[in-house]
Amino acid sequence: MLNVKRVVLRSRPGKDGLPVPENFRVEEIMKSPELKEGQVLVRSLFLSVDPYMRCRMNDDTGADYLLPWRLGEVVDGGGVGVVEASKNQALSAGITVTSFSWPWQTYNVMDGSLLQEVDPEMVDGHLSHVLGAVGMPGLTALLGVREKGHVTPGSHQTMVISGAAGACGSIAGQIGRLDGCERVVGICGSEQKCQALVTELGFTAGINYKKGDISSALREHCPAGIDIYFDNVGGPISDAVISQMNPGGHVILCGQISQYNKDVPYPPPLSEDTQKALCHKNITRERFVVLNYIEKHAEGLVQLSRWVKTGQIKVLETVVNGIENMGEAFCSMMTGGNIGKQVVKITD
Repeated sequence: MLNVKRVVLRSRPGKDGLPVPENFRVEEIMKSPELKEGQVLVRSLFLSVDPYMRCRMNDDTGADYLLPWRLGEVVDGGGVGVVEASKNQALSAGITVTSFSWPWQTYNVMDGSLLQEVDPEMVDGHLSHVLGAVGMPGLTALLGVREKGHVTPGSHQTMVISGAAGACGSIAGQIGRLDGCERVVGICGSEQKCQALVTELGFTAGINYKKGDISSALREHCPAGIDIYFDNVGGPISDAVISQMNPGGHVILCGQISQYNKDVPYPPPLSEDTQKALCHKNITRERFVVLNYIEKHAEGLVQLSRWVKTGQIKVLETVVNGIENMGEAFCSMMTGGNIGKQVVKITD
């Protein structure tokens, strides 16, 4: 029998909508490692916490491609680990695997069909990057910019990214720069994050939305207006950005983290002024779902891997140790406590 630690959903957020670590419970159980045909035993190495998971804490996620987490049951999300034992011909013991539906447990018996093999060379041995820059957040950044951003090299475009120091935003800004944007301006929530955007990631400027007037800062750093907006947050920040966008601009609607704790539909409704700005300036604002582009994922991961390995894309990461800290890590990420991708290291 295996001694297994796991995380279950104890409760849903209260009336204020704010998730707290106490919404999760860590349990210790004894589990049989016995495998049926097609199954594998995996040991968790890293688990991911991501903004979209907040929707899964509700009875209704508001998205047809996301199932809610069930009360009293094990939580799941992105994970990477190693196969300890196998009864699956395609997955041998010792290989590294990943899944978008990895249960938050130290060990899992999983159906091999839910797992994808990982080549550690793709991430230069940094396996946590499979959950970030060379994983779903990286793909979201890459395909969001490429499919909805309409970057045109040599046309002196300005891109603004909200949530710019997060897992997706930090990569999206760098891709905007690599693809030919003249100015890349990131909005985030601290001076430390602003400094990291500029000195480590090559952004033109960073704006701390908690300090000073965001509209004035946008005018200062985007003197020619804004052509492309990679929107991770929604709310008043997005209203301020859209009000300064140029005619024919493009909003990449990736996420709305400022609205996830509220009881509103997704995407949340816009203010009347913002709706008028989009209409009068002929600005496109289209919801982007990375899962709609599965046929482009393999090629995209190869591109992201190449950029990361050659240093053209720098990776920022915040790592917490121990499965017992999953709830803390998730809640910290939801309030901006991370710089770059937030991951939890489970075992070595």
